[in-house]
Amino acid sequence: MLIFFIKSDHLVIYLITLKNIKMETGTSHSKVLYTARTHTTGGREHGISRSSDGNLDIKLSVPGTGGGGTNPEQLFAAGWSACFEGAMGLAASKLGVTLPADAAIDAEVDLRADKSGFFLQARLNVSLPSLDHPSALAVVEAARGICPYSKAISGNVDVEYNVI
Repeated sequence: MLIFFIKSDHLVIYLITLKNIKMETGTSHSKVLYTARTHTTGGREHGISRSSDGNLDIKLSVPGTGGGGTNPEQLFAAGWSACFEGAMGLAASKLGVTLPADAAIDAEVDLRADKSGFFLQARLNVSLPSLDHPSALAVVEAARGICPYSKAISGNVDVEYNVI
């Protein structure tokens, strides 16, 4: 069975078989730069997640329970903010400005629920202390179009980008 959706400026095709669901995003001509591989058991309640290279080996827990582990929202916040800072460096270079050495991002990812189910809401609070406000806004706006995390959640997650 094929299900077609138009998402942003590209076609998303879901190929559904009895064995799996595969999402095609029309990027088959792109070059894979890196593939992260993890193995997770136990879910968010009593889980453990390990990367194939051994650099990530963490205990998972439900947010707010004091379960002694991290949670998927924290992992997403860390990955997204790190990626976004890299994207800001590329954006700053393209705009002819220097990204401050003390650039910082505080990411906030909310796990929310309503009658339709669970969903995320997120904010990136970006500090670019030595840049004037218009330049900082330009860097953040350009980085939104570069960062793979930002592009992945665009239109799917309510997001705020704040220059502080």
